[in-house]
Order: sequence, then structure tokens, then C-alpha cells
Amino acid sequence: MFNFKTIALAAALAMLPGMAAWAGEQYVDGSGFAVSGYDVVAYFDAEQRPIGSPQPVATPGMASITAEHNGAIFAFASEANRHRFLADPDRYVPQYDGHCAYGAALGGKVPANPHLWRIVDGKLYLNVKDTVVGFWEQDIPKNIDLAETNWTELESKPASHDPVPEFDATTAPVGN
Repeated sequence: MFNFKTIALAAALAMLPGMAAWAGEQYVDGSGFAVSGYDVVAYFDAEQRPIGSPQPVATPGMASITAEHNGAIFAFASEANRHRFLADPDRYVPQYDGHCAYGAALGGKVPANPHLWRIVDGKLYLNVKDTVVGFWEQDIPKNIDLAETNWTELESKPASHDPVPEFDATTAPVGN
């Protein structure tokens, strides 16, 4: 059963500009890259902080070191990370095609901020805003269960094309 905070968050997410077009394949923002051009392999090498603490910022990929997967281009900080990705892309891609994990738990496809991440049981999860991370972290196992259940219907819907709120998508990838 949803509590008042969950219902309020769902209403707040629904009111974000452009959120009516919740959408299917990999989320790609205005950068033209999956995960806003940040290196998905680098998350697995970063030191994860405890629940309630902000994670380290994501590692920008290089525009010249890329690979395609799930109809999207992923950027990497090094050739070594690109090779690791190509050997097993499904190990590194974020869950819910790069959409917000808590949004999926609530039944929608919402864009995700690459700096708001957590690895749980070897899987990368992203969220949309700092406040959403707090709701997500209140009960991560329950939220994953809800998201997995909802994802069976959400996955076939088009990917969100909305910008990530409160995030500057021009910081990655770097170089040319």
C-alpha cells in the first residue's frame, strides 16, 4: 500500500515539464548518448557510499570511445572500459533502460540523473532527483520488486525523451 509521501511523489513527478510522454528503448537525453554520456562501467569501479549518503559523481565518457547497445550509443572513459562493456553489455547497462528506478516502481518511465546511482546485487540503478533517492532508499528491495513487476508492461513503451530535471546534460561525454 502506498503511503502519503509516495502518493505526493508520484504527483510531483507527474507535474514535471514534459512528463506526460512517458515512454521504451534506452533513455537518451539531449547529449545523444545513453546515461547522458557517462561511463557505465566506471560505476562498478567506484566506491559505493552507504545508503543516505550521496554517491561519487559519475565518470564522463569520451565522445571518441563508444559502443552501441539497445539502440543507443554509450560513451566510455577508456578503451579498457569499452572492452569490458562489449564483453558483457547487459552486466553494465542501468536497469529499466536507464530510466529512474523509483519511477518504474511507481509505474512510469521517468528520465534518470547519472549522478544519482546505486549498485544493488550487481545491477546499476539510477534515479531522477535527490528527493527521489530518499524515497527509493527507504526500502530498496521493495522498490525493486515493484519496479520489476511494473517493468513487464513498461518495457515495451517508448523511451522517455524528456530532459533530466536539475541536471546539466552538457558535461559529458568529453572530447571529440
